[in-house]
Amino acid sequence: MSSRIHLLSPRLANQIAAGEVVERPANIVKELVENALDAGADRIEIDAEQGGVKLLRIRDNGHGIGKDDLPLALSRHATSKITTLDDLEAVGSLGFRGEALASISSVTRLTLTSRAEQAEEAWQVTAEGRDMVASVAPAAHPQGTTIEVRDLFFNTPARRKFLRTEKTEFSHLEETVKRLALSRYDVGFTLRHNGKVIHAVRPASRDIDREKRVAQLLNPTFMDSAVHIEREAAGLTLQGWVGLPTFSRSQADMQYFFVNGRVVRDKLVVHAIKQAYRDVLYHGRHPAFALYLWLDPKLVDVNVHPTKHEVRFRDGRLVHDFLFRTLHKALADVRPDAQLAPGGKLLAADDPDRGGQVSQTLSQHNAPVSGIEAGEFSEQTRLNWQAATSANNAGFQSGQSVSQNAVAEQLQAYQSMAQPLAGARLPDAALQTVAAQPLPEADGDDMPPLGFAIAQLHGIYILAQNALGMVVVDMHAAHERITYERLKLAVDEQGIQSQPLLVPETLAVSEREADAAEQYAEEFQRLGVVLARVGPESILIRQIPVLLQQANVAQLITDMLSDLMQHGSSDRILAFRNEVLSTMACHGSVRANRKLTLPEMNALLRDMEATERSGQCNHGRPTWTQMTMPELDKLFLRGR
Repeated sequence: MSSRIHLLSPRLANQIAAGEVVERPANIVKELVENALDAGADRIEIDAEQGGVKLLRIRDNGHGIGKDDLPLALSRHATSKITTLDDLEAVGSLGFRGEALASISSVTRLTLTSRAEQAEEAWQVTAEGRDMVASVAPAAHPQGTTIEVRDLFFNTPARRKFLRTEKTEFSHLEETVKRLALSRYDVGFTLRHNGKVIHAVRPASRDIDREKRVAQLLNPTFMDSAVHIEREAAGLTLQGWVGLPTFSRSQADMQYFFVNGRVVRDKLVVHAIKQAYRDVLYHGRHPAFALYLWLDPKLVDVNVHPTKHEVRFRDGRLVHDFLFRTLHKALADVRPDAQLAPGGKLLAADDPDRGGQVSQTLSQHNAPVSGIEAGEFSEQTRLNWQAATSANNAGFQSGQSVSQNAVAEQLQAYQSMAQPLAGARLPDAALQTVAAQPLPEADGDDMPPLGFAIAQLHGIYILAQNALGMVVVDMHAAHERITYERLKLAVDEQGIQSQPLLVPETLAVSEREADAAEQYAEEFQRLGVVLARVGPESILIRQIPVLLQQANVAQLITDMLSDLMQHGSSDRILAFRNEVLSTMACHGSVRANRKLTLPEMNALLRDMEATERSGQCNHGRPTWTQMTMPELDKLFLRGR
């Protein structure tokens, strides 16, 4: 190592910069396609050979580069996208640092051919990973730009050894193209590998075309199990789709988040989304989503990382709360009636509202009612339903006040629902007769989303019939969610009950954590925790919530301080409280092999329709599933 200070050669400076920007072919594709998008292209073609290591060719129909600007295109710190500090503080373009082309050309053999808008001829410039005086030559090319990048790391063998197999490198490249295609629906993308077309998506201007693009690039079943998001507040706009908790992944491989059209991976965003799913997602599973956040460019710094994958929000807490509240409410509102269209149609890909064919309805398959007059059966069924609905409205609506004895009250109420309106219980024989008969045809407006119960299977499942077909309900899982939501409501209405510690506990922390404890003292007090700073690196825990008596309070406070310093908010106490309530709900819910009457089963179904997050139990498992008549017909080869 030399002891004298000296200037780096341009070649070495470019190769060092390449180490920050170019790790593999996928990075090159990202930088060059972003340049094409900034150039106004609405059609981009990407060709790759041997995973992009041998050849990458990106062709666009943007406004092109003029002859006089071509020599600068491969120079460091040369850009057309910013000129002043004000431009940097409100960046609206994707690429702006002026390092990508110079860095790429220092480790590859690069040829850039471009024809500017209104120009009569195209021009070409070439570089081969060494110091060069750019020579510009005429070429044949339509309006736009084509960049060919060959032999990645041909002049830096040490870095070439870190490249993976062709399959692995192309999988990274394909993922990059997916993200770019999801970021701009108005642009058509074509990706070819070794001459084979992998993806070809056309510009999408209509909502249904955008949904088709998402389904094509992610997973055909994603859109069938997704909730559409569209909300605006406090200068923030969130749009896109989030997968239902039942559509989860074993790894976080289907998570796409965009800020002002730029794909980002941000810890604050991940934390907010994880919190929104925590109460409904099965342990160890990951949500799927494609979300787009729009805000004033001045409120977000995109220049915190050379690859621009990370951003920094000026008001991170505002963004975090906006994301969490929006997604939390959207997932809470997913009830059976939201997943079933009017008349009992599933909102699936083959639904006319989503551009497909109309599903067959149950009325086409109803058999004649025998053993009891249809009119009498229908009237009795409606009386039972009205009785259940009336009782449900009286004591089971999630918005009403409940007591701490919610579990016992609910079980008692279910038993009372077994009494018809007249007050006398139906004879068992009559119930068996009713249960044995198919339900009469009902109008879509009269049929509740989960339909009417017709039987109980092995003391575990409720079988119900709705306008679309058959519904199967896990009665314990469903009742567990209902009870859990009622317990949370009861505690929320009474507030977090806290108590002073007989012997306050001293907690050793860092000076930064102690500062945070003082800064967020009101936040802690709102959650039932009273802290006092007693030294530069120590705090005193004076009061904690009653529900935390059995918790490791010191660890909990430390984790909360970490959350508050990183995200500006923490829900650790809420999470622990919910774990306690979830356990209470699990032990207090109807168990397997408990016999329920038809009115009791119908009361449970009506409760599910009125309860938030009723599609999953407290542990994230599904509580009900729908089998349509076409699906049942397929099992038995009907109509063939």
